Amino acid sequence: MTSLKQILSSRGTGLSEQEQPPAPKKRKRKTKIGKAASEFITQNEQGTTRVFVAGGSRSGISKTYEEEAFRLGQEIGRYHYRLDFGLSSKGIMGAVAKGILSVWHKGKHKAGKSPIHAVTIKEYLALYENDSLLSEVSDIIVAHSLEERKQQLLDADFVIFTPGGVGTLDELAYDCVAMQDGFLNFKPFVLYNIDGFFHHLLEYLKEVNLKGFSDPMPFIVVDDSLEAGIAFEMIGRYYRKEMNKDEARETVEKIIHELPYVIEQKVQIPDKPVTWILDDKDRVMDSPLKDGREKLKNEIEKAYLDKEIERMYNRLAKSGRDTAMISYKLSSLKKRSHYQSEENS
Repeated sequence: MTSLKQILSSRGTGLSEQEQPPAPKKRKRKTKIGKAASEFITQNEQGTTRVFVAGGSRSGISKTYEEEAFRLGQEIGRYHYRLDFGLSSKGIMGAVAKGILSVWHKGKHKAGKSPIHAVTIKEYLALYENDSLLSEVSDIIVAHSLEERKQQLLDADFVIFTPGGVGTLDELAYDCVAMQDGFLNFKPFVLYNIDGFFHHLLEYLKEVNLKGFSDPMPFIVVDDSLEAGIAFEMIGRYYRKEMNKDEARETVEKIIHELPYVIEQKVQIPDKPVTWILDDKDRVMDSPLKDGREKLKNEIEKAYLDKEIERMYNRLAKSGRDTAMISYKLSSLKKRSHYQSEENS
């Protein structure tokens, strides 16, 4: 295996080996509630907003996963976020990175610093030594351990979890524990629920909460890249990094509750910018006219419930397929058991 020193010398100053986790950088964020999306994007262009995406280094058996991951990357690129990730040119993570770069290369920033920042360990870095993606990454920090790598990736402004394997599950569990126990400031966690991938996990987390083993974990769940883009608009408008835990949680819960309504409005009027939909919504909510506010609240509540019902039906459909698979496996096991008994008799 190529040594770390050889990799560092061959890749130049964009790579740095960490002796210890760096002190968290203090970054000022000027975005205020109610500012237009264009101002938010200006902040992102200055490198203010960083998003950590966790996902699989494999693509999965369905092409949908990788295709939607690429579209997610395009949405991240469209908002000029800076991507923090664990460095993988393959699978879901590679698709996200390629999606971002496809937007970046077309934009006015293609001659500037890459929007991708990676934190990895030397064993993983050696796997990608000759990969073209390395030349597209602005900074690569080489941590000494997976623990240190996870700690540094958590410095991002918000987190997106995409489909993946046990490594992705480990990231999600680690991040949830860190935030729940106060080692991590409360921030938006987005589940990119491609084809209902996380429905088992969401049910499990609800069960854990109902049984009294954890606080509720407010995930912003999006099912495709359109919904992800709308969620980004809402995070940019309502969430500020300087919020305390209670303010941040209240803001995230507001986004979760209102997101289905905004999605519904966008689907009904595709040409209407999301920022205009949010302007109209906020204008009514701030209006002194009680009837208008109550009507909008009812519409928001209905859209939220409709989305939950839709997801529940999808989960039931998946559970039905799971039940059919279990029945098939059970029948197969019974046949094997029967044949085994006959051979032994």
